[in-house]
Amino acid sequence: MKKTIRLNNSKSESGQSLVELAIAMVLLLTMFAGIVDLGRIFFHFIEMRDAAEEAMVYGSAFPTHCDQIVERANSSLIDPSNISVAVTMDGVTCSSATMSANACTGKEIRVEVEDPNFPITMPFLGIILGRQTVSLDAGISGTILRPACTAGP
Repeated sequence: MKKTIRLNNSKSESGQSLVELAIAMVLLLTMFAGIVDLGRIFFHFIEMRDAAEEAMVYGSAFPTHCDQIVERANSSLIDPSNISVAVTMDGVTCSSATMSANACTGKEIRVEVEDPNFPITMPFLGIILGRQTVSLDAGISGTILRPACTAGP
């Protein structure tokens, strides 16, 4: 006669594995969604930094072409609709900079690219942060290469 040995006779433990799996899956999926969102944020930040660098390189050669500098940054972005670009020459906004004082050789050019409302895709992470968006800001500075500074009146 064959004997069958049962290791788990108790009915109270029959769904324990399923409950443990459910709890573990919620935690793992939340962590995975957070990792995906962080990857998206990092990718977008790198894109913004590259756009700022592209605009700064153009602006270092053509510092008085303010609209073209901003357009150069926007053309490097996938979706420039919610992004603002600010250009300063030697601490003065690009539109107010003059070739004799601010927009000439050796002065600093700074390009700031900002996205104040980058969306988070995971609603649970938004609850933790208190909002469904994050603010991203990337900036880069360089030196104006031309034209030479002229003496002012």
